[in-house]
Amino acid sequence: MSEVNSSERVGGWTRFVTARPRLALLAALVITALAVFAGSGVADRMGSGGWEAPDAESTWTTRVLEREFPASQPNLLLLVDSGDVPVDDPAVAAEAVRLTERLSAEPGITGVGSYWQTKSPALRSSDGREAIVAARITGDEKGAGEILDRIAPDYQGVHGPVEISVGGPVAVRHEMQSIIQEDLLRAELIALPVTLVLLVMVFGSAVAALLPLGVGIVAILGTNAVLRGITEFTDVSVFAQNLTTALGLGLAIDYALFIVRRFREELSAGADPRAAIGTTLRTAGRTVLFSALTVAVSLAAMMVFPQYFLLSFAYAGIAVVLLAAAAALILLPAALMLLGPRVNALDLRRLLRRRRATPAAGPDASPDAPEDSGRGWARLSVLVMRRAPVFAVVTTVGLVLLGLPFLGVKFGTADDRQLPATAESRIVQEHIREGFPGSPGGGLEVLAEGAASPGRYADFKERIEALPGVRQVNGPVTGDGFAYYDVLPEGEPVGEQAQDLVRELRAEPAPFDTSVTGTAAVLVDSKDAIADRLPWAVGIIVVVTLLLVFLLTGSVLIPLQAVVLNALSLTAMFGAVVWVFQDGNLSGILSFTSTGDIETTLPVLMFCVAFGLSMDYGVFLLSRIKEEYDRTGDHEHAVTFGLRRTGGLITAAAVILAVVMVAIGTSRVTNTKMLGLGIALAVLMDAMVVRSLLVPAVMKLMGRVTWWAPAPLRAFHRRFGLSEGESAPTAGQDAEERPGVTGRERDKITAGA
Repeated sequence: MSEVNSSERVGGWTRFVTARPRLALLAALVITALAVFAGSGVADRMGSGGWEAPDAESTWTTRVLEREFPASQPNLLLLVDSGDVPVDDPAVAAEAVRLTERLSAEPGITGVGSYWQTKSPALRSSDGREAIVAARITGDEKGAGEILDRIAPDYQGVHGPVEISVGGPVAVRHEMQSIIQEDLLRAELIALPVTLVLLVMVFGSAVAALLPLGVGIVAILGTNAVLRGITEFTDVSVFAQNLTTALGLGLAIDYALFIVRRFREELSAGADPRAAIGTTLRTAGRTVLFSALTVAVSLAAMMVFPQYFLLSFAYAGIAVVLLAAAAALILLPAALMLLGPRVNALDLRRLLRRRRATPAAGPDASPDAPEDSGRGWARLSVLVMRRAPVFAVVTTVGLVLLGLPFLGVKFGTADDRQLPATAESRIVQEHIREGFPGSPGGGLEVLAEGAASPGRYADFKERIEALPGVRQVNGPVTGDGFAYYDVLPEGEPVGEQAQDLVRELRAEPAPFDTSVTGTAAVLVDSKDAIADRLPWAVGIIVVVTLLLVFLLTGSVLIPLQAVVLNALSLTAMFGAVVWVFQDGNLSGILSFTSTGDIETTLPVLMFCVAFGLSMDYGVFLLSRIKEEYDRTGDHEHAVTFGLRRTGGLITAAAVILAVVMVAIGTSRVTNTKMLGLGIALAVLMDAMVVRSLLVPAVMKLMGRVTWWAPAPLRAFHRRFGLSEGESAPTAGQDAEERPGVTGRERDKITAGA
């Protein structure tokens, strides 16, 4: 669309959102109330898994084993502690058998077995004081959790001479889900009041501070309703609720900050409320829409991955970004129309600063007056550009060094050690991991499909036993057209040796069709699925980012610069993830247990989220720089102007989002802690280092060539591009046509061209 048409459309939008502001707010209130009702109970319908690839060999094999040999895939473990007597004591054995038989009779339970039935050494602890009753709860995650809730209270605790604790994968997932819900509520109770205080400090006015918070709450409640609807059709991870809260508050506050700030600027310049809203929507409003698109694209890239853990974050992220932008562009202008100059009411900062009489200032003057804001950021910009080579080199080297630990990353799977040390299901798993022989639960299952003679089964078992890294092979257990072997690997259950063994088993010739599952096999398949699709996800993000930033700036080089600098802003996050969570540094202070690896999907998730948020801040800064460059044609002045106008707001928005993410990072679940603290670090590094130091230094070094584009692309941008200014001349527009350019500036531009 042409720029004229774009302006007309925005003008029409201004009339639409300001025509009946009371009606708009009333409708929003009703919709929000409905969203509260529609989104209630969403957490109870979510799952806590989703790390495995649904189309992988290990996933298919697991399903077949669950159907044909349920005892081979136990997901419920009862740890029987006999105290000071051996588990073979007659009284202990009698009570254990009674509990085993009782568990076998429970609806929804199958494949029940115990040490007292099988006498398997793998089901008795090395000291002979503990043993296991294993079973499988049928159904999906939600159904299995409901069965666990029903039966667990009847088995936990003391039963005659024994004490029972409940563990197993179902118990781990269920307890993780409960803890995440509790931690999320606590995070919201921490984040909301702290955010309100920070907003009051930014705006001064308590009235203005409440507006971004309201937009964030609407976005969160709306997204919960969307997720509740999605759970009717597909699996959604409970972890996605954390992203909903963080992005709902963070992005809504970002968008509202820029809109309210620009509205107050226009009021302080003498515009009436309707005109101020019109200018705000033509400028900051366009940037908000543009920013929302860039963030949504970064999150949408996760939809190329098959794991529903990542898909859930895409669903939640896209919904919350679009709802935050919609609330900021529809509800916020309506509220500002009703408030008018009263948006500056209850200015709490007046108590802390001396009154300064200004001839043009009236009782409703905004503290955001352009003449008084951002002088410190302007001075910083001048300093950085004066020493641009030094700042560019030192900042880049520093960021690269912070990211070096990521070169040593090791990928693994999430297990019970994600939970706090006091969680019952984790205690059970630790007792089994440390006290039982043969690494129960860490083995590999090899499924043989097709009937075969006992001799062929025996021959294949011998070939498995001859493979390097095999400790023990049990089986085969045969069934109707299927058989399976239980293979215990040497070393760590999911270590490199176990993963190599998975590949060896899959490559081993057999007289029947074979497939492999188990913890290490799931990890191998998950890593392969991510590696296959990661180039597509990165390609989508990069290509769409380049296109959107070009449409905003009309430059070919600025989009490339934006992608590279955004990637640099993430180095500290990835380095910290490995140094802290993989290597265990600060584990005592942060209260988590390091497993020596990083869950495979977490870096992908953190990249997409943090890259999108970095683009969010980058768009806000570049749009103001572009607006001023279009107006004056002075490159260095435009950079200084952009940083002066947005530096404080970007930093404030980053600090507020970091507060929300740190609140999420107080979770007792390690992956949630990693997600919250890692993204908080990335956001702060982007706002305080990349946007404040690296961007002005790089733009100074590049000079006016920053705005270069070939003639065909200049024509394309003139037709389809957007800008935060009243008009949007392209970077290559002739100096004579550029509005607001003085004769000396025009000569300078023409000579430079």
